Amino acid sequence: MCRARHAMAARCGSWHTRPHHSWEPFEHHHYPGHGFSGGLGVRRPLRFLAWKLGLDEAQVASLAAILNELKTERAQAEVDDRRALTSLAEAVQAETFDSAMAAEAADLRVQSAGRVQRKVADSVQKIHNLLNPEQRAKLAYLLRTGALLM
Repeated sequence: MCRARHAMAARCGSWHTRPHHSWEPFEHHHYPGHGFSGGLGVRRPLRFLAWKLGLDEAQVASLAAILNELKTERAQAEVDDRRALTSLAEAVQAETFDSAMAAEAADLRVQSAGRVQRKVADSVQKIHNLLNPEQRAKLAYLLRTGALLM
């Protein structure tokens, strides 16, 4: 176990920053928490997809624009969610529960989620148009296996 950790760390140059007798679980510094997070299920979705699908430079540039649009929509959904939570908190804090405000908060969440899902579908269509048949097959595999989450 220790040798495996040392060998992995030596490839990245991070071994020197960790004590040699540390028994803490090793967390690879490029991918903390197993490397998966964020809206698309991977830490760096553009790099990941460019590598896995074998994209050329033009495809990478187009994919970057698509992913940026999706990221913007998801960021707006997070703002909407914070607004909805604020409304729910205000509804609870009032002397009597404000059902209308709570309903508006729920509606805001539903509308926001719908916009994100429509954007995901639109983004997948754009990505489909960008890829050749072999790359689409690889993307479908990544989605089916859960290696990429949309």
